[in-house]
Amino acid sequence: MSLFLDAAWGKFTERAPVWMMRQAGRYLPEYRAIKEKSSFWEMCRTPELACEITLQPVRRLGVDAAILFQDIMTPLPPMGIDISFNPGPVIKEPLRSPTQIEALRLPEKAEIAPFVAEAIKLIRQESPVPLIGFGGAPLTLATYLIQGGGSKDYAEFRQFLRYDPQAAHALLDKLTELSIRYLSMQVEAGAEAIQLFDSWAGLHSAPMYAEFAKPYNQRIFAALAAYKVPRLYIAVEAAHLYPEINQLDCEVVSIDWRLPIYQVRSQLAEKTIQGNLDPAILLAPKEVITQETKRVLEEGLGGAHIFNLGHGIFRQTDPDHAKHMIDTVKSFDRVKAKGLVLK
Repeated sequence: MSLFLDAAWGKFTERAPVWMMRQAGRYLPEYRAIKEKSSFWEMCRTPELACEITLQPVRRLGVDAAILFQDIMTPLPPMGIDISFNPGPVIKEPLRSPTQIEALRLPEKAEIAPFVAEAIKLIRQESPVPLIGFGGAPLTLATYLIQGGGSKDYAEFRQFLRYDPQAAHALLDKLTELSIRYLSMQVEAGAEAIQLFDSWAGLHSAPMYAEFAKPYNQRIFAALAAYKVPRLYIAVEAAHLYPEINQLDCEVVSIDWRLPIYQVRSQLAEKTIQGNLDPAILLAPKEVITQETKRVLEEGLGGAHIFNLGHGIFRQTDPDHAKHMIDTVKSFDRVKAKGLVLK
């Protein structure tokens, strides 16, 4: 068992395992070298490239877990959805009617993204650390599909939920089944943990989350339970949703940087907390990185903790600063700091 998996299953580990959101990507010069020759979809859909990009931060930074290089939009094209990136996802024909939603096909597990399964197998052959697979939560996927792309307030999507909740539920139902097939395929291919990204859940009130997000997330986690891999969940700017999130059947909840970990633990029962350094800290001088990293580690001493950023790493981050943060985490003895003797 690894430090990461031990912590994910709720164990108080001698040091906090560490990895970073979006650790495989644009802040690394070796990633940018590949991107100069290949489009984003080419990198996602070529198993050898996805494997190489996934392993780049493992080699350079010494993180305790690898996360699959893909995008949350990866399983959607087989449904009949035309997606491009500019640089974020752009939906050619946003879903705005029940007819469009009804026309979406639900592909079989084997045809959703076979290149992902191949990439996972390659990564498992080479990676010295556990591999995290992932997908987008149904509500977040629906946000893009209805809005058509990125937005400050996602007004079209939020309006749709209120004007045609029946159609919204029909879409969420399809996306949930798609996600179950896609994520179970990842585990069957060799992923050792699964993270569900609910990037836009924080836009919604607790009652809206309880209606349009929680039951669908719960269906996914319940379907994954049989595989006996840790299930991780992240919702950004979602502190007001923690009572609802606490009811999800998952082992790990990732939190952003807006609240200290010790304030969150009581709201998330016995779940492992993942987080929660502000990604902007990695743009600061190294002495500030040291100070803030240790602060988060001390705040996380109340239980199982996986150290991470509260959101994705900024593209302008110096990899040496990321390495400094990781080395700082690795040098922090949780047992000594807590005054415990582990059995």
